[in-house]
Amino acid sequence: MNGTSACPSLQHMLKKAVAKQASDIHLKVGLVPVMRKHGKLKPLSTKYPPLEESHLTAFAHNLMNEEQKSIFEQQKQVDLAYQFSGVGRFRIHLFSQKGSLRIVIRNIPLEVPELANLGLPGTLEEITKFERGLILVTGATGSGKSTTLASMIDHINKTQNKHIVTIEDPIEFYLSDRKSIISQVEVGCDTPSFKAALRATLRQDPDVIFVGEMRDQETIEIALAAAETGHLVISTLHTSDAAETVHRILSAFPPEQHAQLRFQLASVLKSVVSMRLARRSTEDGFVPVTEILLNNPRVAELIMDPRRTSEIRNVIEESQQQWGMQSFDQSLHELLREGVIDLNEALSHASNPENFSLRQSGISNNSQRKQWKADRHKSTRRKNQQSWNTTQDLELELETQPGNEPTKTNLKSKKGA
Repeated sequence: MNGTSACPSLQHMLKKAVAKQASDIHLKVGLVPVMRKHGKLKPLSTKYPPLEESHLTAFAHNLMNEEQKSIFEQQKQVDLAYQFSGVGRFRIHLFSQKGSLRIVIRNIPLEVPELANLGLPGTLEEITKFERGLILVTGATGSGKSTTLASMIDHINKTQNKHIVTIEDPIEFYLSDRKSIISQVEVGCDTPSFKAALRATLRQDPDVIFVGEMRDQETIEIALAAAETGHLVISTLHTSDAAETVHRILSAFPPEQHAQLRFQLASVLKSVVSMRLARRSTEDGFVPVTEILLNNPRVAELIMDPRRTSEIRNVIEESQQQWGMQSFDQSLHELLREGVIDLNEALSHASNPENFSLRQSGISNNSQRKQWKADRHKSTRRKNQQSWNTTQDLELELETQPGNEPTKTNLKSKKGA
């Protein structure tokens, strides 16, 4: 079972992962292939043998072109995309750990989800109607940013007559021309860098520019300039909320430029959509939790004043009815009211759990609290009874081999391989 011939092909594993609706696949020397589904890591199959270095080397050799191999040799990591006809598209990250090759694969659906089907507030459809300015979608890795951005861009594609240019590393979703013309540029393939592509894009008659990530000062400067000159610029940052997003942009510049930058940002920023994912009470997946900031004169004033930027969250909560904004805690309250998530999950994602709990108690009567307890009991019972596939949670077991001390070895299911 340990020979290279016993290992299934990468295509076979990808097909099985898609069939099981896994979001990610982890390949590591000494462990069986692992998938992530609904946030949990489990063996992709108990029939697969532990992977050897030769397996991962063969996978990497077939995935990378010569330029990507050169990048990996120099930087010990590389990002790439791979499309398996009839199965799906995958974002792949190869890196080195302890001198050994590791591969992590993200499953990307072939079809871009409809924006209206993502469980997001209707405000996002209105945000896509902005003609110019800067829209930022933020959140931690795995919070749903990529899918949301692709759906927003494709919504513009289907509903407006625009030239949309995307700059990505790598390209994740392939978009087809609908009412708009789509130009998708991949860093490393079509351009050497985000900033080089962004400069060139300004000469390509764009209406909408999507920048995969604003990684450095120069990229941010060009994006802000493009937003000022009549383009709609959409991008992403790894920040937790709107106030932190302002601070993160400022941190890319020397302090003497902050005053000018605050004025510029207050002028061009249209919206910040921040995202988290909460586990559904039914334990069968996740639901997006969103904070939505829309720029208005009051918000612009807070952005320009460094002493008051921290007040942005308060303005968001006070502007829910009139402007369609919402804070994370307001989003969680609504999901909890609808029974989509349970109280414990809501508290784990709340920006201020103590205030959230007090506020929830204040707006709830006795019967509601009893209902929550009943719902939590049902959720726990479902969790104990449910098994979403034939394998169980991962555990690293100790095996004793003849003549050897117990050593930490293969990743197995509780049922065994």
